[in-house]
Amino acid sequence: MNTERTISAKRLVWALATAGVLGAATGALAMKGSAAAMAPAHEQAALLASAAATATAAAPPTSAAAPTTLALPDFASIAARQGGAVVNISVTGSTKQANGALQRRVPIDEDDPLFEYFRRFQIPGQPGQREMPLRGQGSGFIVSADGIILTNAHVVRDAKDVTVKLTDRREFTARVLGADPKTDVAVLKIEARNLPVVQLGATKDLRVGEWVLAIGSPFGFENSVSAGVVSAKGRALPQESFVPFIQTDVAINPGNSGGPLFNARGEVVGINSQIYSQSGGYQGLSFAIPIEVANRVRQQIEKGGKAQHARLGLVIQDVNQGFADSFKLDRPEGALVASVEEGGPGARAGLRSGDVILALDGKPIVASSDLPAMLGLATPGESVKLEVWRQGRRETISAKLGDASDKPALAAEADDQASPGQPKLGLALRPLQPEERRESGARDGLLVQDVTGPAASAGVRPGDVLLAINGTPVGSVEQVRKVVGEAGRSVALLVQRGRDKIFLPVKLG
Repeated sequence: MNTERTISAKRLVWALATAGVLGAATGALAMKGSAAAMAPAHEQAALLASAAATATAAAPPTSAAAPTTLALPDFASIAARQGGAVVNISVTGSTKQANGALQRRVPIDEDDPLFEYFRRFQIPGQPGQREMPLRGQGSGFIVSADGIILTNAHVVRDAKDVTVKLTDRREFTARVLGADPKTDVAVLKIEARNLPVVQLGATKDLRVGEWVLAIGSPFGFENSVSAGVVSAKGRALPQESFVPFIQTDVAINPGNSGGPLFNARGEVVGINSQIYSQSGGYQGLSFAIPIEVANRVRQQIEKGGKAQHARLGLVIQDVNQGFADSFKLDRPEGALVASVEEGGPGARAGLRSGDVILALDGKPIVASSDLPAMLGLATPGESVKLEVWRQGRRETISAKLGDASDKPALAAEADDQASPGQPKLGLALRPLQPEERRESGARDGLLVQDVTGPAASAGVRPGDVLLAINGTPVGSVEQVRKVVGEAGRSVALLVQRGRDKIFLPVKLG
């Protein structure tokens, strides 16, 4: 109580002192103002100026180091200018599902009923498929006044009818000109003219910590605005090897997919595409496709109906500190070549297992995921220069890139080159393509292309992913031959079928 009184008394004294100063200054102005009124006209200005100086001198001094206030971007203006070019997309369609146990497949926005895509995987003894209805919603934005729209490929996946709704409530049936699952970009076309369009920016000018704004239809609430900052650039995500994502903390929820990400100048710098979440909703981690990637896909689709991506035909992995010490590298950076596809672009260029790729066309590769992201922006047939660390020294290797849509040549059967009397397995295998890894969720393993003999009798099927033999993970046909050659008369195969992992005992022939 005494403390409160003391504080109150001090505040009262300060208030009275301030009032006294202000009163003195006001009095000075009033006195000189009266004198000015009585003085001749040519003296009035001088008297009033003197009174103002007296008032200023009487006022308490201010701090010379007053903090500057940084203004926030004008989000309202950005939303007003650009919001008309953001659209709501609804899709209807169907997807084939095999009878059996239900498995949810969440392409981007987890656990949301508007976006869930379902499929059933085949179960022994339960053959047959049926059509299942599909409905979904997403967002998009107009990039051309004659009706070209960008959105996510997963928004229109399996869609038969796509409807675009503008902010003025008009609705149009859209054609899907093309969709690229590797980058998750799709291009739509509606028949309309003189439409509002967004202004495109550049991610090279985007800085970490810079304000960004998203507009979309979360949970179906059209033209909702949310804001945040850029958390990171060039972010690599598991199984998403062709996109160097922009990470933000902008609130993105199911329905925002395909909507634009704006910088503080009102330019589109990305397409909101993914969230990381344990709850199915926004938890502070949002990812956008850089607009340069989307634009490149758009140009290719408009020109030829599909997008092309380059490939080297390598299996790569990160360089950790242990590898850096082993290879005598200054720091743990680069892409370590684990294996080279026989006859592929990398093999033709002379790349070897154990090489560490440090740069592509002068651009450094820090994490191994940087390499496929760079290749995804390159053109098949293009020649590139690779800076490679090999046996303790740097080398430069030129390579002509292949087309990622070309399937690698089938690996030799696992039984090829087996010595006489060596057990036969009966599998034709090849490495998984990036999209197959993404689809299956398998980090390692080999795709079963064909099955004969003992493996077929044990129930192995084409399309299965062979993960391990007798508990030993396998990533190449050579490994399979080695493990089988050292096995007895039977082996246990761990295969993945759909999302299930099962062991199958195989009696070797």
